[in-house]
Amino acid sequence: MLSVFDQGPPAPCPTPFNMAGYVLGAADATPEKLALAVVGETGAERWTYAALEAAVRGTATGLLQAGLRPGDRVLMRLGNRVEFPIAYLAAITAGLIPVPSSAALTAREVANMLPELAPSVILRAPDVACPETDLPVIGAEALAAMRALPPAGYDMGDPNRPAYIVYTSGTSGKPRGVVHAHRAIWARRMMHDGWYGIGPEDRLLHAGAFNWTYTLGTGLMDPWSVGATALIPAEGTDLAALPGLMEAHGATIFAAAPGVYRKILNAGTARAIPSLRHGLSAGEKLPASIEDNWQKATGTPIYEAYGMSECSTFISGAPSRPATRGTLGRPQPGRRIAILGTDGPVPLGTEGTIAVHRSDPGLMLGYLGAEDETRDRMRGDWFITGDQGVMDDSSSITYLARNDDMMNAGGYRVSPLEVEQALSDIPGITQIAVTDIAVRSDARLIMAFYTGPAPLSEAELARLASERLAGYKTPRGFFHVDALPQNPNGKLQRRALAQIYEALHDPS
Repeated sequence: MLSVFDQGPPAPCPTPFNMAGYVLGAADATPEKLALAVVGETGAERWTYAALEAAVRGTATGLLQAGLRPGDRVLMRLGNRVEFPIAYLAAITAGLIPVPSSAALTAREVANMLPELAPSVILRAPDVACPETDLPVIGAEALAAMRALPPAGYDMGDPNRPAYIVYTSGTSGKPRGVVHAHRAIWARRMMHDGWYGIGPEDRLLHAGAFNWTYTLGTGLMDPWSVGATALIPAEGTDLAALPGLMEAHGATIFAAAPGVYRKILNAGTARAIPSLRHGLSAGEKLPASIEDNWQKATGTPIYEAYGMSECSTFISGAPSRPATRGTLGRPQPGRRIAILGTDGPVPLGTEGTIAVHRSDPGLMLGYLGAEDETRDRMRGDWFITGDQGVMDDSSSITYLARNDDMMNAGGYRVSPLEVEQALSDIPGITQIAVTDIAVRSDARLIMAFYTGPAPLSEAELARLASERLAGYKTPRGFFHVDALPQNPNGKLQRRALAQIYEALHDPS
């Protein structure tokens, strides 16, 4: 038998459709129910469904009154506050195309996005980096004032039209805008039972920032889509305090990247919480040691999911069907997933590339301004993830390795080429290469290796890198070497950098 999972397609997305209208549908049925609580050690900011929808639709009116029109792109440079999801959903309500971006990006990184993105406006908080530009800017105070305006209607239309754009590191080294359709939120329904096990009575606490796409989807929009309550830690909350917040606010599901689980465990604050049923993990591979230690400390399992910016998550374990030990889990019902070789799906038990069928409603529309790169990611009817895996006769998929040099920094996929290009013109560096290194069994960090006349100050290199790159892309170590590893044809061998790191740290 071939390595193909196909149990039939999901229900088709309704038409006409608006993503924000679908997300906030519970406002009609349960207007006074708690939709969002921003929780901290000193209290909570609470939003009912009615208040949230009014703020979103009022802001949509304000954006339209500012002269924006459906189809315009809106770059979001807002901080880790509730204004972020309100503005995001407001733009989608009005038929605009929001582009959420991490507040950690530097002004230089944002400037590199602008020519291709061509936004019509920038939504900006004063404490978030942004380059000088002639583009119109709407500040955080002006956005907040829009919430009181009369509600805009939902801009209904083809579910296949663009809804939002997120940026991810491309294999070319240039961050790529990933264009998603309004139907992407409808596709996430396959995750509700296939990963979350979520219902209207749940209270999901997500450890991430508002402006991380993992939080926007798993922490906010998906709970709201089923009429549940979203709990988000207030800005600056110590990760060690999260178990106490879960207990105080009756969290039933906890979602985070593996690194957050590790930090809570290391802090010694993980414990049994009466309301908590289980945890969710995504963004990077969940080490078995973290999974086991969390289960031991809290008595609750963690369900892992595998996905990417281009298609969210589509392979996972779930309360109704836990993953077989050592595997990622199974494709979610409604997905069509295959393990491909050069000639198509390979036999069960054979290694190949994990692929998603191009008909998946959650698959991106394409890379912005990069039609060739979009085509390169397709192989016939399949979108190629770039990751290797193997499928067994129960359809469980074991992750093997990446077949490219992409790095994973705390849940963010980062291209080494992007980091290298940002640092290559530092005086004193002749060549530079980066990769992620396993510094422990459950942690990988980006490290840089460079050649030059003499070693440079590591503190100065870190300072220069922080001016050019978001914190999660910045190398955690810089190592001067005589030469970078190359093959006989002169091609850089990044995987050999790990051997150099190990040799430099050999106590003998």
